[in-house]
Amino acid sequence: MNLSLFDQFASPIFLGIPLIAIALLIPTLLLPSPNNRWINNRILTIQTWLISSITKQIFLPVNIPGHKWALMLMSLLLYLMTINLLGLLPYTFTPTTQLSMNMGFAVPLWLATVIIGLRNQPTAALGHLLPEGTPTPLIPALVIIETISLFIRPLALGVRLTANLTAGHLLIQLIAMAAYALLSMAPVVSALVVLVLFLLTLLEIAVAMIQAYVFVLLLSLYLQENV
Repeated sequence: MNLSLFDQFASPIFLGIPLIAIALLIPTLLLPSPNNRWINNRILTIQTWLISSITKQIFLPVNIPGHKWALMLMSLLLYLMTINLLGLLPYTFTPTTQLSMNMGFAVPLWLATVIIGLRNQPTAALGHLLPEGTPTPLIPALVIIETISLFIRPLALGVRLTANLTAGHLLIQLIAMAAYALLSMAPVVSALVVLVLFLLTLLEIAVAMIQAYVFVLLLSLYLQENV
């Protein structure tokens, strides 16, 4: 039972090609690209409005030098959101359930924010390791604690995204198996379980979008501390 549940998180291979590679490429093909016309279609208009609104919301607390990251972080947001939503379709694979991939996004971006802080304002960046007004006897312990919390940040980013999506996929599969098992024994109960499954799917759609937003939002907050 456990193996059949967790098999969905192993990248399938078809004709020697790992499908995770296809799953990583498809989102870039689905997003419409702008054109040179003055009047775009409705999809591009809605997309532009949403991207503009979310960009303003995320970068509102970020200083002006950090606005250079807007294009990269918004591209990452759209990419993660598309991957998460496509993973809810039947017979698909969700690459963001792999901790290695999420850490591959989190570690370089977090490290870039730290390097920017050490290069542009080394005193302020190192000052985050020791809060102002700390009693002298607590200084060594606080420096160690703050250093550990600094290095845990990328791990927290990757684990949060992986755990939320993995838990949602497992819960959907468990409820779907329960609905199928009850179909012959108790059709009414099975119909109620299917209703719960539908509501859970709506919740997972919201979680897929929110987790991508939280991932990028936390990166912007890390950036704000170092610009």
